[in-house]
Amino acid sequence: MRSLFALVVVSSLLCWDGAAVAQAVGQFPFALTREGQMLGAVEGEVASFKGLAYAAAPVGALRWRPPQATAENSEMRTAYQYGAPCLQPSLPGASEDCLTLNVFRPFGVDGPLPVMVFIHDGGFVGGTANDPLFDGAKLAQAGLIVVTVNYRLGALGWLAHPALSEGGSGNYGLMDQIAALHWVHDNIAAFGGDANNVTLFGGGAGATSIALLMLCAQSGDLFQKAILQSLPGRARLRSVQEAEAMGRQFVAALGQEVDLRVAAPARLLAAEQYLLARSGRSFAPAMDGSLVREDVAAGFAAGHESRIPLIIGSNDDETLFDGEREIGETLASSGESSDELRKLYPDIARPSERAAKFYTDKVFSEPVRLLARLHAATGAPTFRYRFAYVPEARRSNPDGGHGRELQFIFGVEGVPGAGMLTRADREVANRMRSYWINFARSGDPNGPDLPRWDAAADRERLLLIANDRIASGDDPWTERLDRLAR
Repeated sequence: MRSLFALVVVSSLLCWDGAAVAQAVGQFPFALTREGQMLGAVEGEVASFKGLAYAAAPVGALRWRPPQATAENSEMRTAYQYGAPCLQPSLPGASEDCLTLNVFRPFGVDGPLPVMVFIHDGGFVGGTANDPLFDGAKLAQAGLIVVTVNYRLGALGWLAHPALSEGGSGNYGLMDQIAALHWVHDNIAAFGGDANNVTLFGGGAGATSIALLMLCAQSGDLFQKAILQSLPGRARLRSVQEAEAMGRQFVAALGQEVDLRVAAPARLLAAEQYLLARSGRSFAPAMDGSLVREDVAAGFAAGHESRIPLIIGSNDDETLFDGEREIGETLASSGESSDELRKLYPDIARPSERAAKFYTDKVFSEPVRLLARLHAATGAPTFRYRFAYVPEARRSNPDGGHGRELQFIFGVEGVPGAGMLTRADREVANRMRSYWINFARSGDPNGPDLPRWDAAADRERLLLIANDRIASGDDPWTERLDRLAR
């Protein structure tokens, strides 16, 4: 693989009092990849390359097929703008032609540098790496390469149907992520990155994807560390039979006479929304017997995951309930009664708050503890955390905390989904980011001027990031989580 990172100086002749003066008016980062010569942009201390295609556009005959390699190209192209978000409802500019990624790197710093690859959340049906919240500049300033990845979503990403069986049916979004990791492995040196020091990180659906990649033989050599944020670790994946049954429902909603690979995108979205209104888990990874062979918890219990350094954790308040319907659904799905919840959470008076706390513990806190235990038992370095910090401006009226830690890790302010931070907020953000950066460099989050983060293998310790302190300690929720684990 050809590898080059060079500085191109663009000069122009300016006339001043009749004299011609050569003056540099711009400096642009340049990278040579298999797909061509890429010209990026510089803002401050960071160079960015946006909208880089890591696979051919999955349209027409390539719709619902594994991602295909792009053609080699020798042309110079600019990489100033994000590519389109992957097709989804209610997001302007979304498109099927979306298999792109974005690269952020410190400008003028020699490599090889550690690489962090971010997989976004969105419940497998929404979201994009192009979200301003995921700007990688702050992380890159610390001497890292940051890559953010778009992958197919909804029906286009996860539809399983017998008519699409060639090349493997379903899990196209996971195939995309693996293709992006191959692109990173083959090309990141052109940007100054170290292909042998890659850390995956992400929350929610992104964390689920990474956990599945840790269990997947096809991706095992493509990354060396992982950070799982707010992973619903005990969630049951659908069998291939269940996935194909959902696929048949999708085709029925679409219209049996329609050719799946020529149907208009708007028609696909309409059928997708119809099914999502009936079940929010209509489109998600399924056990296909190839890429995905087992649930995450079962795979970790069997020790099948990559034995790599791991950070894993969740947030103190992953959700916020405000209605009787949500409370009733939570209790019905769990088999718990209102009286049992009162015993579990005697200090919480409002039923909605008790139900929300129970949901957080049952779906995130206890499964995260389980996976940390299982991974630490393999001998791999394992660091567990709980993020309980609430930005000062939100403490009088807090919202659901799922994904709240992302603003602190990326350090972005004043964009949609990320308000302005106070001085105290920024101090917490700087420490959080330092832990993530240290881990990406060496597999150990600890460093100078940071509170010590004990490994989870040491009496199941965790790092608690609270409003008043950041410190390692024994989990104060141990007894409650033990009861939920039964």
